Amino acid sequence: MTLFRTRFALLATIAAVIAAFGSFAVLRVYASAGDSAAKPSAPPAATVDVAEVVSRPVIDWQSYSGRLEAVDRVEIRPLVSGTLTAVHFKDGNLVKKGDVLFTIDPRPYAAEVARAQAQLAGAEARAAYTASDLARGQRLLADNAIARRDFEEKQNTSREATANLLMARAALQLAQLNLEHAQIIAPVSGRISRAEVTPGNVVAAAAASAPLTTLVSVSRMYASFDVDEQSFLKYVNPARASNGAQVPVFLGLANEDGYSRQGKVSSVDNRVDTSSGTVRVRAVFENADGILLPGLYARIRLGSGEASNALLIDEKAIGTDQDKRFVLVVDKTNRTVYREVRIGSNQDGLRVVSSGLKAGERIVVNGLQRVRPGDLVSPHPVAMAKAEVVARLNASAKPVSAATKSGVADKT
Repeated sequence: MTLFRTRFALLATIAAVIAAFGSFAVLRVYASAGDSAAKPSAPPAATVDVAEVVSRPVIDWQSYSGRLEAVDRVEIRPLVSGTLTAVHFKDGNLVKKGDVLFTIDPRPYAAEVARAQAQLAGAEARAAYTASDLARGQRLLADNAIARRDFEEKQNTSREATANLLMARAALQLAQLNLEHAQIIAPVSGRISRAEVTPGNVVAAAAASAPLTTLVSVSRMYASFDVDEQSFLKYVNPARASNGAQVPVFLGLANEDGYSRQGKVSSVDNRVDTSSGTVRVRAVFENADGILLPGLYARIRLGSGEASNALLIDEKAIGTDQDKRFVLVVDKTNRTVYREVRIGSNQDGLRVVSSGLKAGERIVVNGLQRVRPGDLVSPHPVAMAKAEVVARLNASAKPVSAATKSGVADKT
């Protein structure tokens, strides 16, 4: 009986030990399952387009907005009063210098010329008589046959006659000039506006009178624009200081993508506008086809004229952080690194980077909004957009040749 109890106690102890070990194993399984649930797996790396920073020889272009202005602009006003009898042009036509534009009734001025001619003839006769009388008085004075007082009267009369002759000649010239002004001619070649006064109306000669029409030259055209102080000191002022140097200037219209015309700087204002920190610059462009019109909006591109190596990146790769610009550089471990950059001019879709990057570094150009600094990414290599286009455009944009400079300068 005692032996049976001893065996039973031993078996119970063994069963308790086995049960305890089983519970412990189950708890370890649940614990390990809980740990795995508490530690989620890392998200997959985001796929982004990555391009290498390129280095290309570029011309540092600066873009400005301006307006076209006529080289010659004339408001046609009458110089004599009278009835307008004829208009000799069609509205908007091209006219040449010396063409007759308007005719004012010339009859009153022709009559004034005839009257002045008659007065001149009388003055000439009077001058001839007094000159002869003075010569006779000189002979009599030599023989003491005339009083000194009488001789001086003859001398004075001759001088008055000579003065009246000069006055009559001047009156004839004025009458002839007024007769010429009865025909209003074009002072320059160009395109004329509409006639503001029709035949039959009386026009008055006055500086404050309304113009009969306006005339603008079209063979060349000015483009006026404001250059910031930094660009003026960097490009325009050195060219002005050196003899014969020209700053390349290109013009594009509002409906054009590029810059179709090349010109030269014609004049620079003599002061800096302190309110805006700009200098007024005027460039001249040839307009043989007549497409350029005064008042048109003009896109101006002003450059240094010499190409230099620069780092170029896509506009899409640039992010904004308050007042800073940055890009995300992908390092050797494919992690993104925040890099502040200083950007320069626009080169046909690419931005010049003046500091913050090196040639050959990889940056995120597409997918910038999906990653943050320090993230692991899956880079997809792509080419930097439009890099070859920029190189080709700058290679074709050569400075103005010496022959072109002299030709434009002569016309200016």
